[in-house]
Amino acid sequence: MTEPTSTKRDPARCLVVHPAVKQRGTNDDARDPTERLEEAKGLALAIDLNIVHGEVVTLNKPRPATFLGEGQVERLQSIIEDNEVEVVVMDCHLSPVQQRNLERNWKTKVIDRTGLILEIFGERARTREGQLQVELAHLSYQRSRLVRSWTHLERQRGGAGFMGGPGETQIEIDRRLISERITRLKKELEEVKRTRNLHREARRRVPYPIVALVGYTNAGKSTLFNRLTKSEVYAQDQLFATLDPTMRGLVLPSGKQVILSDTVGFVSDLPHELVAAFHATLEEVLEADVIVHVRDAHSPDTAAQKADVEHVLRVELNLGEEVDAGLLEAMNKIDLLDREAHDELVQQAARDDNMIALSAITGEGVDRLLATVDEVLSRNRETIETDVPLTDGATISWLYRKGDVVSREDNEETAHMIVRLDPADAERFRMGK
Repeated sequence: MTEPTSTKRDPARCLVVHPAVKQRGTNDDARDPTERLEEAKGLALAIDLNIVHGEVVTLNKPRPATFLGEGQVERLQSIIEDNEVEVVVMDCHLSPVQQRNLERNWKTKVIDRTGLILEIFGERARTREGQLQVELAHLSYQRSRLVRSWTHLERQRGGAGFMGGPGETQIEIDRRLISERITRLKKELEEVKRTRNLHREARRRVPYPIVALVGYTNAGKSTLFNRLTKSEVYAQDQLFATLDPTMRGLVLPSGKQVILSDTVGFVSDLPHELVAAFHATLEEVLEADVIVHVRDAHSPDTAAQKADVEHVLRVELNLGEEVDAGLLEAMNKIDLLDREAHDELVQQAARDDNMIALSAITGEGVDRLLATVDEVLSRNRETIETDVPLTDGATISWLYRKGDVVSREDNEETAHMIVRLDPADAERFRMGK
C-alpha cells in the first residue's frame, strides 16, 4: 500500500539581489545597501521563500535590456544553477522587458520589488476592502506585463509581415478583460469608501479624538497598539505583519477616551499601484487628531526610514503642514539598544517634548507616551461658556469628566461654567451630546 503524498510544497529556493546604483541624486544615497538587502530578504521571507543566497550588486547605471550588466547576469546565472534557484527577487523596479529578458537568461522566475510587495499584500489582506485593494493593485501591475504572460504565443504568429496573429489578439482580449475587472473593482471600492465615510460620520456624532500610529513596516506599531489597548492584533517580527487598519478604544491618564488606529506599515519605494489602491486605508490618518510616528530606534536605517514615512505623508496624503509642525515620535525598541545608547536616547527624549523613548515589549516609556498624547490633545482645547440648570446633573457631570472646568458660579437655578473642551467634545456638547 502506498503512503499518501503531501500536497504541501517545500518553500521555493530563492536568490535575493539588491542592485546598488551609483547614480547621483537617487533616494538610495541615504540608505545602506547592506540594510536594503536585509530588508529585501525580510520581504522574501514574508511569503515563505527559502533564501539560499543574497548579495548586493553594484552598477553604474541600469541597462535597458536586463537592468544588470552582461557580466553580472552571467555570474548570477552560475549561482542560480549551482543552488538550484527557483525564484530570483530583484530588489528594484524592473520593466516588463527587463523582467522577461532576465527570465530567459536565467531560465527561472524573476520578480521585482513591486511584484514581491504585491505578493505579500495578497497573502496578508483580511478584510473585504483590503482584498479588493490588493486585487486592483495586482491587476494594474499585471496589465502592463501581459507580454510576459503570452510569450509562448509568439510561435503562433504568421510569416513575415504578419503583425497581428492569435498571440497578439489574445493579449488584447486579456487586456480588455483586465480593464473590465478593474472598472468593476473601482466601483466596489467606491461603495466600500462610502460605507467607511458613513462610519466616520457616526464617529463624529459620538466624537472621540483619533490617535493614528504610523511608521515604517516592522517598527513595532502593532505590538505597541496591543500593549496600549490590551488587544490581540496580529503582530510578528516580520515585514507587513498587518495590512488592514484596526481601531480600538483607549482611555488616557486624564480619563479622556480616544480611538487608537493602527495603520499599514510604510516602506521605501512603495509601488505606486499600491499607494493608489491603499489610499482608502491610509485615509484613517487624515482623520487623526494626533499622529504618532513609531520608529525603530534599533535600526541602523532609522533616519532614512523616517524620511520615507514623512515622504508618503507629505506627497500621498498632503499632510506636509502636520509633518512640518512636528509629529510625535515614539522611538521604539529601546530594549534592544546597549546601555549607553539606551541612556543617551532616553536623555535626548527627555529634552524633546515631541519624542518619547519606549519599548512596546517591556512597557518602558509607554506611560509617558500616553501622557504626551493627553497633553497634545489638551493644547487645542476650545474654551466654552455655558449656563447649565442645576437640575441637569448629568450635563454638569459630563463637563467635569470631559473637560477642564476653569470657573463655576452658581445662582438659585443655574451653574455658569467656563470649560475647556477638545474640539470634538465641544462639537458634541453643542449638538446636545
